[in-house]
Amino acid sequence: MVFFHFYIDRISFLHSVHCLPLFRRDSLERKRRTLEEKGVSILIPCYNEEGIIETSVSSMKTLSYAKTEILYINDGSSDKTFARLDSLLNLTPCMKAHTLHLQHRNVKGVYQSEYYPHIFVLDKVNGGKADALNAGIEYSSQPLVVTLDADTILTDEALPAVNQAFSDENVIAAGGVVHVLQTKVQKPMEGLSLKSANMLIRAQALDFMKAFYVNKVSLARFKALAVISGAFGIFTKKALLDVGGYRSTVGEDIDITLKMHKYMAKHKKSKVLLIRDAVCYTELPENWKDLFKQRVRWQKAFVDCLFYFGPFLLKTLFTKPVSFFYLFEGFFAGTMAVYIMTGVLVMDGLDGKLFSWTFLLLYVAYILGVGLVYDMVAIGMSERHGYAFQEKDTYPLLMVIIFDIFFYRFITMFAVIFGTVDYFFNRKAWNKVARTGRHYETGEETAA
Repeated sequence: MVFFHFYIDRISFLHSVHCLPLFRRDSLERKRRTLEEKGVSILIPCYNEEGIIETSVSSMKTLSYAKTEILYINDGSSDKTFARLDSLLNLTPCMKAHTLHLQHRNVKGVYQSEYYPHIFVLDKVNGGKADALNAGIEYSSQPLVVTLDADTILTDEALPAVNQAFSDENVIAAGGVVHVLQTKVQKPMEGLSLKSANMLIRAQALDFMKAFYVNKVSLARFKALAVISGAFGIFTKKALLDVGGYRSTVGEDIDITLKMHKYMAKHKKSKVLLIRDAVCYTELPENWKDLFKQRVRWQKAFVDCLFYFGPFLLKTLFTKPVSFFYLFEGFFAGTMAVYIMTGVLVMDGLDGKLFSWTFLLLYVAYILGVGLVYDMVAIGMSERHGYAFQEKDTYPLLMVIIFDIFFYRFITMFAVIFGTVDYFFNRKAWNKVARTGRHYETGEETAA
């Protein structure tokens, strides 16, 4: 077990070091130039989102980026999502030009807001998130396509940062940074607070910091970013059409990112980036049941893409960094090592002779030390980019670090085990996480 834990921690340590700014100064950290705004189409697929849709509309209508159109895609909701959109936007039927390149379920109607003429709603037959996004791509009119979840709130600096990144014509796709909506405090939303968050939300907030400011920063530098988060992704419309849009799968965000890497294999100058100044907030599960459902779905998505893109990953194992990291970090360290560690732990428990208090203490000291470094690097990198916890959060933050190291990460490991097995028996189940139904302020007021 020590060997495999050491193997996993070596990868974490690699990312913890590689993400640090002293090793490389990224071009996006330079002084931002004044650029002409590229047109952006924001796609927001909605299925039974009546509880959170008001928060989304409130945030979208206040964005200062001028050259924007927003498309809500109501994917056959069985609740009052469409009625809420109509009430908030005062919708009227309209004609909107669209392409005929991608497959998707029938669009029953297209509507435009009389209050905000740049906001549209597509009302379509239910086909799933990937299907809804394909419909949105068809009806989008701008060269850049931003995909958001219905519970995503963009900071006002996000789209200008996107515009800066895509001034490089070789960039075909990019991911933004995602923070936890329940920790948002106020506009310009550059502070984080743990005050109103329970321990599970606090652990996820720290988990997302590690994922985005350590792992994804490092992977993007290696040109190995395999997941552009579905909560906030940016693509050129041309690239989306060229790769055939989204595939109907449980994990459309991993799938579309790997499609972009296959596209890059044929278009050598193309780039996939992480834009650290493009920040959003998204709502996360507040109870263990919903967290487990979410993480099981993520693991099923990983396994699905492992099989679907397997030939490509194996063929380019030593020529494309994304293939190397997907297989060695994602599969061996992220999945296989979890099974082996669990098996060894069970065998140790059955054989009392293998138990040693000295070994246990050394092992605890080891994972505490490595875990502290990993967590502190993530917190430091987040603070460096303007997203720091408040001083009064110091003690709660210390508690959540301990909770993360000794408990939270082991629960998520169990989700990896269950999700891998469940994929072979119930691969298409979406496991939708329930929204809290809470309305979040998107202006100056404190939220959550």
